[in-house]
Amino acid sequence: MKNIEEIKNKITEIITPVINAIGIELYDVEFSKMKSKGLLRVFIEKQDGVTIDDCERVSREIEAVLDVEDPIPFSYIIEVSSPGLDRPLKELNDFKRYSGKTVRVITHEPIDKQTFFIGKIIDVGDNEISFLLPKDRKVIIPYKNISKARLEVEV
Repeated sequence: MKNIEEIKNKITEIITPVINAIGIELYDVEFSKMKSKGLLRVFIEKQDGVTIDDCERVSREIEAVLDVEDPIPFSYIIEVSSPGLDRPLKELNDFKRYSGKTVRVITHEPIDKQTFFIGKIIDVGDNEISFLLPKDRKVIIPYKNISKARLEVEV
């Protein structure tokens, strides 16, 4: 039997062109195995925001293609949604996309004796990200040192 990561990668490969063809972008895929079923979570994004109709349409489209391709060797549930306003930033491109936005970052290793930062993304290089913290303090965090990052909801 395939491992969970292989199944997730195959699903992503299968559904990405289907989602893109209807003018929506695939943001992330999560796949996990519960006791008797799998849980496939698909997060989508659209320039002017994701609607319930978008989620329903993507769900129908990917369900049809997954039924044909059959990459999951057991029964599963599909959930389609937006990643939300406080979406996680996982890839370097996510930081580039949200440059200028405020994020919450947790690092693996301390930088200046701290591992938790809230600041605005001011620059994204090939291996590091610069943030503007409160009181005009700047910090550069190597991408590989970022444990978790999410957008902060700005009101």
